[in-house]
Amino acid sequence: MSSRDRYGTDVLATDWRAPKRGRAVEAPAEIGSVVEEVTTDWVGEIVAVDRDLHTLTLEDRRGKRRTFPLGPGFLLEGRPVILTAPVRAAAPAKPSRTASGSVAVHDAKARVARASRIFVEGRHDAELVEKVWGDDLRIEGVVVEYLGGVDDLAEHLRDFRPGPERKVGVLVDHLVPGSKESRIAQGIAKSPVGKHVLIVGHPFIDIWAAVKPERLGLQRWPDVPRSIEWKKGVCQQLGWPHRDQADTARAWQHILSRVSSYQDLDPALLGRVEELIDFTTSSD
Repeated sequence: MSSRDRYGTDVLATDWRAPKRGRAVEAPAEIGSVVEEVTTDWVGEIVAVDRDLHTLTLEDRRGKRRTFPLGPGFLLEGRPVILTAPVRAAAPAKPSRTASGSVAVHDAKARVARASRIFVEGRHDAELVEKVWGDDLRIEGVVVEYLGGVDDLAEHLRDFRPGPERKVGVLVDHLVPGSKESRIAQGIAKSPVGKHVLIVGHPFIDIWAAVKPERLGLQRWPDVPRSIEWKKGVCQQLGWPHRDQADTARAWQHILSRVSSYQDLDPALLGRVEELIDFTTSSD
């Protein structure tokens, strides 16, 4: 010790009144945090916080619980804290876009259904359209109807009686040149109601393949021999159960769960559905 410092450091140069553990700071009483109540030495995990009563409940390692008032008098990781009620999480922001990529219209009531309709061939196809375009269709007032098969389309159209205010858009599986589906579509287009009906299709052998394979951790969809039903062959090659229709239904629900927006679908499907929506909502 030098002659200039014969009595040591100046005690007034620092906060000599500060406690050894430091001054208490505010901290939220988060569920799961372990704290010590200093007056009782009770150590426990925060298992409940009552905002109205301004209390918290601690549970010790033996499972016993005790309630204390929020505020000062706690140690968190060995440091004094003033426990406060945790801030409530803000409500998540509403999405600005729908699953189809359209501008979201929040709190809007569904429009009264138009006379026009969209027929979708295949139950899985209809479920996919509803998941991605459902919000848009409700705003536009367009109802989607499930079509069991394209063979039934002419009969459905006779019952529906399409016209200028009763347009029909149809989404057909595997609509490729020379197929049965294309011949039926051409016949309807040449019929008296043809100008009020728009039939479009996607090139996929099944709507499953419209989902991007990477969403399922695949590089591409399996190649299935023509002699095997495509859905069953896909399940078989991917090691999924494939004995009956229930297995196929579960496989589809798994695939559908990987779809959250239009970005999960092949563009070849997107354009066709948007075309049908534009057709059934436009006025001549």
